[in-house]
Amino acid sequence: MIRRYGEAPRNGQRYEIRHGAYAVLPRGKDVLLTWQGGGHDELQLPGGGIDPGESPLQALHREVYEETGWTISRARRMGAFRRFTFMPEYDKWAEKICHVYYAHPVRRIGPPIEPDHTAIWMNAADAIPLLYNYGDSAFLARAPQHPYVKA
Repeated sequence: MIRRYGEAPRNGQRYEIRHGAYAVLPRGKDVLLTWQGGGHDELQLPGGGIDPGESPLQALHREVYEETGWTISRARRMGAFRRFTFMPEYDKWAEKICHVYYAHPVRRIGPPIEPDHTAIWMNAADAIPLLYNYGDSAFLARAPQHPYVKA
């Protein structure tokens, strides 16, 4: 069973399953995050939906680049969590299955190409309580670079 973070599913609401790949990207005590503006106003682990025909690792590389402008390497899976949410950009309710990876940022190619996204380096311990969803916070707290932080 995959642990749920956030709100419980609403009675009577139908949810579409949406798989996504997300990354914890450390550099020393800092971590690379994305700020999604445009009405969302959320600090997040970089990542997003896995497109049809795409593997989770392909999606991870694509999404991190789109949201941060960085390339990554040595991704290894940490685990997964799920959350139930409304996705206004798709006008649908989703059960998001979030596959989280620990990876290394390699090189900044340029600014994020995803609209309304800004790449942010932040101290990992400071970021944990600021992340938009509890699943992101829990995985960042247990990342190998930050064992001193409790979820």
